[in-house]
Formats: sequence, structure tokens, C-alpha cells
Amino acid sequence: MEARASAKYLRGSAQKARLVIDMIRGKNVNQALAILQFTNKRAADGIEKCVRSAIANASEAAEKANVAIDPDDLWVKAAFVDRGPTKNRRRMRPAPQGRAYRERRHFCNVTILLSNDEKVVAAEAKKGGKDVEAKPTKLEESKSRRRGGAAAAPRAKRTATKAEGEKKATKRASKKSETAEETEE
Repeated sequence: MEARASAKYLRGSAQKARLVIDMIRGKNVNQALAILQFTNKRAADGIEKCVRSAIANASEAAEKANVAIDPDDLWVKAAFVDRGPTKNRRRMRPAPQGRAYRERRHFCNVTILLSNDEKVVAAEAKKGGKDVEAKPTKLEESKSRRRGGAAAAPRAKRTATKAEGEKKATKRASKKSETAEETEE
């Protein structure tokens, strides 16, 4: 069973709230609440209220469906932060030489989805029921490509056989001898 809760118009920017959300994503509800309680961020209080609301929504939905649910079995399946409005929250701040800077006060909207399904089952559903191991080479490759420039360009490996190497060497020698003959004439 899944339960959703959203908190709208929380003070602070979405970027700062995402720092807190990233800490609780995928955690057990009790762990998430403990993390939020002791996190020294302004957005943590609003997010904690949202998590508690999602727990209440889950128990309420379970009661309506006549299903027994244990709140300790819930975990944070998805959590995301969207940017809120800034239109009517503009303030003026004094600036040098008689000017004024316009300051935008930011809001954000937080959505949290809780589930009591097993985490392993959810992961297997994404993979199609197959046991697939993570490929560390892909991860390392993406890190080097992220930098851009020469590091991002793929390097081709040269696997020339000895016979091909000898052929190239004889071609070079014959070209050199031809050019030497032309210069002598």
C-alpha cells in the first residue's frame, strides 16, 4: 500500500530543500524522522511534518480498506521537491548609489510517497525479475566523460597484428626510397 503527502509553499528555495530530501530518500520511516529531527536545516521542519502526514494518510487508507498496516514497515519510496511561486514575494533591498536590488523570496513544494512493499520486490520489478549486477566500468566511464574535453573523447584501442605492422613498415620504406630516387634525378 502506498500513501502520498505534499507540503506546499514551504519557505526556502527548492535547491536547499533537496539537500534534506536526498538524505531520507529510500530510508525507513523511523530513520527518516530521526534524520529530519536532528538535521540543522531550515527545510527539515516542514519536511518532517510532511512525512508525519504521509504516515497518517497511510494508516487512514489502510483503515478504509480494512487492512492492517504497521507504520514501522513503511519506507520512503519517492520524495521530490518542486519550485514554488516567487511572483508576489519580491522585496526591494537598498543598493549603492541610490539604486535598489530586487530580491526574490523563494517557496518550494515537497511531495513524499511512502510504501510498505518490500524494497527488494520493487527493485526486481524494475529489472524485470532478473538478477543483474551493477557494472562499475559504466560508472567510471561516465565520471570521466562528465568532465568533457579530451577526457570525454573515446579512445580507440589499437590491436594491429605483426603482419599488418610489417606491411606498413615496408610501404613506408618503399615510399622513402621512391622520394629519394626522385630527388636524385
